[in-house]
Amino acid sequence: MEFEDVYKAYFGPVYRYLLRLSGDESLAEELTAETLFRALRAAEGFRGECEVRVWLCQIAKNAYCTHLQKSRRARPADEALLGQLADPAPPPEETAAARDQAARLRAIAEELPEPYREVFRLRAFGELPYKDIGSLYGKTANWACVTCHRAREMIRRRWEEEEE
Repeated sequence: MEFEDVYKAYFGPVYRYLLRLSGDESLAEELTAETLFRALRAAEGFRGECEVRVWLCQIAKNAYCTHLQKSRRARPADEALLGQLADPAPPPEETAAARDQAARLRAIAEELPEPYREVFRLRAFGELPYKDIGSLYGKTANWACVTCHRAREMIRRRWEEEEE
């Protein structure tokens, strides 16, 4: 598959994944381009053990984590935390309450221990199938499904605790 074909086929899914992770359209665009560039440079190392989309999302996640590490060093801690929790520009019909809930959900999800946090992100924000998530961890689709369910339960319990 040519790079242009990969770009056309996977720019959208990788961009949406990064947009959900970052909540920032311009950052998502920048990191998507960086992800595809990294993939081009590392194409010879792709062994085909997973789908191209899964491989690209893993590269995207690493690019996002690298960006967060660099921005944490460059900004005070409070600003870095606020930047992580920023919501994407919502559609006009979305209410302020919905934006607050989305930010709260993102904050609670960030507090989950690994692998729950990342499995939840990949499923909820990256919209990856359980089979692909499992393959990223060298596990089964069932493992990914159970892990995601447990992550949702942790989030639900924390949400209810904060409500009280």
